[in-house]
Amino acid sequence: MSAGTRQVVAVVMLCHFIAAFAALGMPPFFALILQRSLHNDVPWLAGAFYVVPTLLAALSAPWWGRLADRFGKKPLLMRAQLGLAASFLLASYATNSFAFLAALVLQGVLGGTFSASNAYLATVASGTTLTRSLTAMQWSARAALVAAPACLGLWMGAESPIVLYRWLALLPLAAAALIAWLPAGEATGAAKRPATRAGGASVSAPATPRQIYVLQFAFVFATVVTFPYFIPDMQQRMPAISAATAGLLFGLPHLVYLAAAPLLSRRLGLAPSLGLLATAYGTLVIALLAQAAPLGLPALVAWRLLMGIAMTAGFIALHALVASVVHAGNAGRTFGWFESSSKWGGVVAGLGAGAAVSLAGQRAPYLLGAALLAPAVAYLLLTARQRISAL
Repeated sequence: MSAGTRQVVAVVMLCHFIAAFAALGMPPFFALILQRSLHNDVPWLAGAFYVVPTLLAALSAPWWGRLADRFGKKPLLMRAQLGLAASFLLASYATNSFAFLAALVLQGVLGGTFSASNAYLATVASGTTLTRSLTAMQWSARAALVAAPACLGLWMGAESPIVLYRWLALLPLAAAALIAWLPAGEATGAAKRPATRAGGASVSAPATPRQIYVLQFAFVFATVVTFPYFIPDMQQRMPAISAATAGLLFGLPHLVYLAAAPLLSRRLGLAPSLGLLATAYGTLVIALLAQAAPLGLPALVAWRLLMGIAMTAGFIALHALVASVVHAGNAGRTFGWFESSSKWGGVVAGLGAGAAVSLAGQRAPYLLGAALLAPAVAYLLLTARQRISAL
């Protein structure tokens, strides 16, 4: 990766982090905002509002991606940042639940900074450089997921916590200003053409874009389905542990990603590999099944660490696959659908977790995630074997 490309990736990462800091940091406090700022004590509203931006992003991301391919990735990336700023500002002035809901709808429709950032990066990088850039972008998202709730919690003692959105609107505004200084990043020759072998023949990607979207959906579902009820499950299994310890266990796989991704991205993902993705998915299935069993704290920590390693390898392998099918001309559309499949995975996982827990108890989400991911492992192994036989 050249020095210029590294600078561009670093700026895009920073801009995505500061935007995601607000977008990911505030939802855990929706119940508090509804009670103290909007004087609404309806218990299910916080959960419903939590999923609104994700659902709208899943619907709108492919559309914004097509516009990015038509009008340019940089303008649409700036649009996403400015859209977040506008929705945050509107949320800060909400005086009732309906106005707050409208702001969350706008956040879902006008945001999409992750897919817009990835589409822009595809105009300045390709191949393994793009794979590493996408892994770095996922790193910024995980870092925001870990850091934002803890940091924003320090300011939640305000009389009306919703006002914090007014200050958070400055973050995507600052990001848009930084992006304005980046190069236009329109397609280079390397980014326009598909990968080629040394002899000049075209290299076929191991999977089609639609197959990658389905694999991404299954991966996100399997990880996110355990999120909503993880902490209550830990406190039920081990009543002696504190909420802080349960929260640390929840965040452990994400911390593993933050620590391991920079190193593993240099060793893995150098070429798209269905075998690597099958190994990551298979390991994740085993880790999920193990966590559904009665475990002591040391064993649970070990399985959470293994889950983090599997998640890291899975993301790197997915990034290598998507880098093998993307080029500057289709980057907006490709990453729009890639982001949409991820959001749909999260939405369906949240609904599935609630249904599974109501029917079979708090350990059911682990089994549900493993059950959905297992067929993907079988498909990947079969397809990888067929490709080897065809060579």
